Amino acid sequence: MSRTTPPRPVDVAAVFPQLAPLARTATRLHPRPGSPAPHDSSVGGPLLWPADEPWPHCDEGHEGGGPVAMVPVAQLYVRDVPLLRAPGGTDLLQVLWCPFDHEPDNTPLTALFWRSEAEVTEVLTAPPEPYAVEYDGYVPQPCLLAPERITEYPNRMELNRELQQQLANGSRWEGTGMDDYYLPAPDEFYWNELSVAPGWKAGGWTRWGLTDPVARLCRTCGAGMDPLLTIASSEWGSNTRGWIPYEDQPLSTPSVDNHQPWNPTGLDLARGYDLQLHVCPVSPDHPHLGLIQ
Repeated sequence: MSRTTPPRPVDVAAVFPQLAPLARTATRLHPRPGSPAPHDSSVGGPLLWPADEPWPHCDEGHEGGGPVAMVPVAQLYVRDVPLLRAPGGTDLLQVLWCPFDHEPDNTPLTALFWRSEAEVTEVLTAPPEPYAVEYDGYVPQPCLLAPERITEYPNRMELNRELQQQLANGSRWEGTGMDDYYLPAPDEFYWNELSVAPGWKAGGWTRWGLTDPVARLCRTCGAGMDPLLTIASSEWGSNTRGWIPYEDQPLSTPSVDNHQPWNPTGLDLARGYDLQLHVCPVSPDHPHLGLIQ
């Protein structure tokens, strides 16, 4: 089933033309419970993993002492998420992690694998499972995806001071259709409703809030790193309900069985935050960066 994000309540680039060149395309992934197969893009589903390739394990110290089999987190085919800048000859991104906390952020340790779908002739059907996990919220529930392209703008903290002041000036929003709720703090309207989408996504802008923005530089070459994938603990929150897809709005409150439609994957990272993976634009062989926000 497809998912459709409602149009933004204000064309923010028309009100603040300085934002227009800062627009970026992101792909909301909209994971929803399902039964994915290895040839599907998915969260928490079976991977198209070659039968003759060793399954990745984490060798860092864990409770129990031995290496831990890594857990499938996401599998993205470029045919479903075309904005992924796949290295030459590849068309598939696989993300796994160790389901234990690791320093410095006390989050799972991630590993990225790019491969070609056509080169996988025999699929591993029974990958090893970890002997233990630190939290149940570190094992995503199997979900199919409904990718949707949207436009994002930077978090207000990444804008220059002049533009930040303009966003906070209520007179600049007069006649735009801004919700009256935000009249005391119109820059919050920009933050919650117009800039960075909540939930799982590929590309777009980095989400901030736990900390102020910090430089994301490649440890190998020093290049500024690009957002690749946001692994989210929820698809929306109390302050981002305007991003709820039309198809989910009738189900956007808890059900009698305590089903939480805003968290279809069941993940819980750092008490409800998101893990954002960034990659070096110079080389896919340079280490990626994980950022909790």
